[in-house]
Amino acid sequence: MEIDSATNGNSDTVMTESAATITPSPVVVSSSRSNQFTESLKLEHQLLRVPFEHYKKTIRTNHRSFEKEVSTIVNGVGELADSDWSKDDTVSRLTCLVTRLQGLKRKLEEGSNVENLQAQRCRARIDHLDSVDVENITEWNNTKLKRILVDYMLRMSYFETATKLSESSNIMDLVDIDIFREAKKVIDALKNREVASALTWCADNKTRLKKSKSKFEFQLRLQEFIELVRVDTAESYKKAIQYARKHLASWGTTHMKELQHVLATLAFKSTTECSKYKVLFELRQWDVLVDQFKQEFCKLYGMTMEPLLNIYLQAGLSALKTP
Repeated sequence: MEIDSATNGNSDTVMTESAATITPSPVVVSSSRSNQFTESLKLEHQLLRVPFEHYKKTIRTNHRSFEKEVSTIVNGVGELADSDWSKDDTVSRLTCLVTRLQGLKRKLEEGSNVENLQAQRCRARIDHLDSVDVENITEWNNTKLKRILVDYMLRMSYFETATKLSESSNIMDLVDIDIFREAKKVIDALKNREVASALTWCADNKTRLKKSKSKFEFQLRLQEFIELVRVDTAESYKKAIQYARKHLASWGTTHMKELQHVLATLAFKSTTECSKYKVLFELRQWDVLVDQFKQEFCKLYGMTMEPLLNIYLQAGLSALKTP
């Protein structure tokens, strides 16, 4: 997955706390060397942010699943208490409820295992940052270099190579292979002109996206509407109108101008030569959606848009004395 242009959140607070816990070395260290350590740690923002955000997301997902299942089971018991069903029907329905409870227990156990795994990953990264000192700085920097290389490979979609390097270097807890795989599925679907995976991703992260005032879901809905209009049949226009009423009407209060612009395609159609509307039917709009997803994905997890390897190379090259 190739990601271009760079932005990153403020990591000073998080990294300063991590740097403050570093065990002092008995070796006398110059103030400039200490400052180098501190500045280096400030660049490790996403090392902690990514697993922590994933951990919170898993907890929210498990909690929603639990509440939904419990509500269904409680309602089922209430219906049984108020019903006049026969003994056999009652036993049959109770058996179904017990089966659902057993399924809920299994889901909770699986969810707990995933949460523990992610908590372990957060702990491993904190310990990794806490372990740096002048005595093991060479080894620590070697590990850091491997992490940076894995980050680059994942962004370029070299998942097998990234996994092998991570396993051989024993840094699986320090890299985010599963997170990038999740993003790759959405990107591949968008490149195939399918929005289902992206909409599912939006639903899974609805609270965070709403908090950041993201327009990504709205853009996906607009593209689905455009694709219905593109078919250019009476039936497709009918479906487009129904789709707009169901999925786009609620966005009118905040994005009316954009909504009106896209809805006008019902009159102009996909064969229009009017540049204002012709651009909406261009296939490069899917590339725009891919770029938007990458931005939202990186923003959600506090990642840099540009690979860490590029950032460090640019910093190193700019520090060289060139004529």
